[in-house]
Amino acid sequence: MENERARKLIAKYLAGNCTPEERSIVESWYLKETADEPEEIEEPSYAALQQELWNNISKQNKRKYPFRPKIYWSAAAVAMLLLSAGLYFRVYHPAKPDGVSDFTSVDIGPGTSKALLTLADGSKIVLDDSINGQIAKQSGCLVTKTADGQLVYTIQSNPGGTTDLKAQSLFNTIETPKGGQYQVNLPDGTKVWLNAASSLSFPVRFSGLQRKVVLKGEAYFEVEKNKKMPFIVDSKQQKIEVLGTHFNISAYDNERATKTTLAEGSVRVSMTDNNQQEQILKPGQQSVVDKKIKVIPVDVEEELAWKDGLFTFNNETLENIMQKVERWYDVKVDFQDPALKEKHFSGTVSRFDRVSQLLKTLELTGSVHFKIEGRRIITVK
Repeated sequence: MENERARKLIAKYLAGNCTPEERSIVESWYLKETADEPEEIEEPSYAALQQELWNNISKQNKRKYPFRPKIYWSAAAVAMLLLSAGLYFRVYHPAKPDGVSDFTSVDIGPGTSKALLTLADGSKIVLDDSINGQIAKQSGCLVTKTADGQLVYTIQSNPGGTTDLKAQSLFNTIETPKGGQYQVNLPDGTKVWLNAASSLSFPVRFSGLQRKVVLKGEAYFEVEKNKKMPFIVDSKQQKIEVLGTHFNISAYDNERATKTTLAEGSVRVSMTDNNQQEQILKPGQQSVVDKKIKVIPVDVEEELAWKDGLFTFNNETLENIMQKVERWYDVKVDFQDPALKEKHFSGTVSRFDRVSQLLKTLELTGSVHFKIEGRRIITVK
């Protein structure tokens, strides 16, 4: 955790986005007196630089620097992408490095908290337009929108004449568009964070032997414990069964594999078209379902970075990166040269900056450039 905080601060410094206080902290930890010309640090020495900075800053974090705790959906520190293709950079970036495009007149803003709620009777509520407070009441369940952009379901009572079976058959669906995200607190107390271009269907009241929801797209779940009523998530190619735990599912239709990452507890992953294939995940593991179930170790913090306001890429193809850009910035991405899709990048950048910040940072490698035309991003050599 200390290294992660240090990495974000270092990267923010290198991107030129530090406050004066943050700049002085980094410089006091590492940078030496230099001549008028800024020091150049090339790729062969970067790993050693990063490690030394991490070590020094991690020690100082505990004594001097009051980092704020993580806040869901907060505008996290901008971080420089460290690209596997052979990036070099200056300690102090000029205002506009050579070879980096100027997107000032055609920039695109990031996504926001917005979603569409479809009630059991078919009526629809645009959550970003609706006022805070009570927005619906169904079968003794009060639906409330909070000031910080959450949808909360609260069970009040079992209304006369409404059976558990009938209540369980009343489904609501919350959908986020491209460029949207939303948090919903389900009737059982389970918390769900929906990423862009995703949907979640769930009963107004959970009853019976299980709590079942249906997911399309990506969501992070913090499931309320209930040993007598397992929590089931149906998604593309798979079914997840848990008693109470924290996990992330990425199940977009335009991506081949469905990925489940476990942060806490345990989950059972089974394939919907092959009941004999199932795996039990432990914290720090990810299942990848694509014709079969593969389990791999992962950095959970990286996998869940989207929920905390970050894009994090770990040797990821440009094609995959730009799919995420499409969903979050509600744009269309075209590749002028298909070979660019296979370039790999690693690093972290804020989801709450305008798209130009991410594109400019990628361009610093010299291996890819971008043009923006309306809501269309074109990748070029």
